[in-house]
Amino acid sequence: MNQTTVGIEELSINSIRTLTIDAVEKAAMGHPGMPMGAAPMAYALWTQHLKHNPADAQWADRDRFVLSAGHGSMLLYSLLHLSGYGLTLDDIKEFRQWGSLTPGHPEYGHTVGVEATTGPLGQGVAMAVGMAMAEAHQASVYNKPNFPIVDHYTYAICGDGDLMEGVSSEAASLAGHLKLGKLIVLYDSNDISLDGELNMSFSENVRTRIESYGWQYLRVEEENNVALISAAIAEAKADTNRPTLIEIKTTIGYGSPNKAGKGGHGGTHGSPLGKDELRLTKQSLGWPLEPDFYVPAEVYEHFAHFKQQGAAAQQSWELLWSGYQQAYPELAKQFELASRGDLPADWNADVPRFTPESGAISTRTASGKVLNALAQRVPQLVGGSADLASSNMTMLNGDAAFSAADYSGRNFWFGVREFAMGAALNGMTLHGGVRVFGGTFLVFSDYLRGAIRLSALMKLPVAYVFTHDSIAVGEDGPTHQPIEQIPSLRMIPDLTLFRPADANETAAAWEYVLQAKEGPFVFALSRQNLPVLPGTDQLAFAHIHQGAYVLAEAAPGEKPDVQLIATGSEVSLALDVKKQLAQYGIGANVISMPSRELFEQQSADVQQAVIRPDAKANVVIEMAYPAGWDEITGGKGFVVGIRKFGASAKADRVIREYGFTAEAIVEQIRQKYFQD
Repeated sequence: MNQTTVGIEELSINSIRTLTIDAVEKAAMGHPGMPMGAAPMAYALWTQHLKHNPADAQWADRDRFVLSAGHGSMLLYSLLHLSGYGLTLDDIKEFRQWGSLTPGHPEYGHTVGVEATTGPLGQGVAMAVGMAMAEAHQASVYNKPNFPIVDHYTYAICGDGDLMEGVSSEAASLAGHLKLGKLIVLYDSNDISLDGELNMSFSENVRTRIESYGWQYLRVEEENNVALISAAIAEAKADTNRPTLIEIKTTIGYGSPNKAGKGGHGGTHGSPLGKDELRLTKQSLGWPLEPDFYVPAEVYEHFAHFKQQGAAAQQSWELLWSGYQQAYPELAKQFELASRGDLPADWNADVPRFTPESGAISTRTASGKVLNALAQRVPQLVGGSADLASSNMTMLNGDAAFSAADYSGRNFWFGVREFAMGAALNGMTLHGGVRVFGGTFLVFSDYLRGAIRLSALMKLPVAYVFTHDSIAVGEDGPTHQPIEQIPSLRMIPDLTLFRPADANETAAAWEYVLQAKEGPFVFALSRQNLPVLPGTDQLAFAHIHQGAYVLAEAAPGEKPDVQLIATGSEVSLALDVKKQLAQYGIGANVISMPSRELFEQQSADVQQAVIRPDAKANVVIEMAYPAGWDEITGGKGFVVGIRKFGASAKADRVIREYGFTAEAIVEQIRQKYFQD
């Protein structure tokens, strides 16, 4: 086989196809159909349009590419291998194996060149929207005449399943509203889903839907016509006022004589071809049957040319950047800091400290004050809310709204699109150069849980501001009163949840979060006013990193009879319980635990210095489902929690009916441990 008998484009495309089927066959599982059908569009994009430099996968002005249809991961791995990202043929051969660089779905931070963890369908499209939002914001802030230092596109490849997921519709609606003209989605339209033919569940007119959102719609009928696909991408790039969806009609499993175009278990969506069909497929593509994982030398040479083009593109940008540094030195420093995820000097100099004399204040209000103080000195801090900014206190005062008319604004109006907001925040963070937060009510965290989970998988330092954190919401009733959300969020690996007791713990938590390079983080904040507790103006800032600290002792240096461990609004309740226990001669330490996750990461010595092992009982007080506290109580205590949904009434009445009064808790402690 050589270039004289088969064109280099076809050789390259068939290399992607055959690497895919060989890898899936060796692994005995995977999804060969999508890469086989989508190989021509991916080739056209990566070789003729995508601005990237495999020698520097973190180049700030590279185009971003998201494989939203992450089950077709071998498409991306083949491109990374051929393009020179350091993914070797041996890595391809280890597809889906323990410890390999080619897991079943692409994983950000694991494989160089993977821009986002994908696989949960729809989220890749929504993260691409977030990336385009970040690009638009940075371009508006930093670009100057003759110095377009931020000037790149965001591309995604999606499938039918992506467009069926609601999150892609939420995000597409937002993208059209914002006129994100540098967002281009290639739609692998093959009319097949996992169970079979798409018409069993999906028959809408994608064109009219996407156009109603304010997108440009283009269509390519000839799946193997690289020139037509490339021309469509060029047309999409030319429309700077609308995002573009390019529907490309493809055949799933293209090249397989007996399985191409078929869904279900007899097709190529999620199963290996099998040895016999693999041989027939290679024959139909004019490909050598041996060896497996064969790539012609001229294909490697072909892709080496594009790698050189990428290096030249970055070199040109670096010359532009050098001139920018001289012309706009302050902005250049700001851009560099933001790109590295670093903070300016004195970034927290304006963060307020609160005193008991300043009066009670809700932690959501305190959070808003802290956010605004931080925003004065951290220009890359941006964010918003799912139409609840006035309730979440997430508005940055004096800053403009991010809009199609002004992308420099730092207040993002996500609308009532919680899931799209979470995914867009992930995309903005993946893009880099911004530090993001997003808000809604804690009970609605369920709507964006899938995005939070991906934040955690990718360890992205996204800050989720969830207010109205307990049954103290009151009259809004059980639909708005979170019960299970706090413990369920704590179960997500690598997520850190803060439930601050007062304004100072809220400020200390924000300082901790903003310094972190990895995350994500959840703030569970009160709607009701809470007293500023004595000592937190020092203790909270000194101990926030360890997740818990002794706020009040039974007596200095003496062993407590009881240790009261509380979070959030219940810490002030624990102080009242301590006072009443003292009337019965029972000494109690009060331990504030703003973050159980951080406390659980501490050494045994630190933990035992906070929660002494010699106390008679450990009592946890938290207005949430009482899950996950066994290691904290150490088997000698109990949890004052909630095992049923809330109720609609005034907050004080609901709290009292659910047993969160000092009198009720003191009685439980006395009955269980101090009857004699």
